Amino acid sequence: MVSHKTARGKAALERLKIFEGIPPPYDKKKRVVVPQALRVLRLKPGRKYTTLGKLSTSVGWKYEDVVAKLEDKRKVSSAEYYAKKRAFTKKVSSASAAASESDVAKQLASFGY
Repeated sequence: MVSHKTARGKAALERLKIFEGIPPPYDKKKRVVVPQALRVLRLKPGRKYTTLGKLSTSVGWKYEDVVAKLEDKRKVSSAEYYAKKRAFTKKVSSASAAASESDVAKQLASFGY
């Protein structure tokens, strides 16, 4: 815990950003995972746990369904993006394979390049 009454703690809490879901500046960025923070590595098997959404809902948070709907919408757009990316990567790899066996490449290989 950060001591919120000290100047250092107040400054730390002012720098803290908390969002519901993934807000617009961050929804298009690549997501990363911190391996040291994974639940399977941190908790012993059989330990009880909860998520922030369940905890918040139990104390009166009213927006669980809104965030779930937005998350479903994000997953659909993410799946579309991934399908486009996979198709593009496939085209690029096939084009690079076709281009690598060209006559120019063979001539350059004969010259030592």
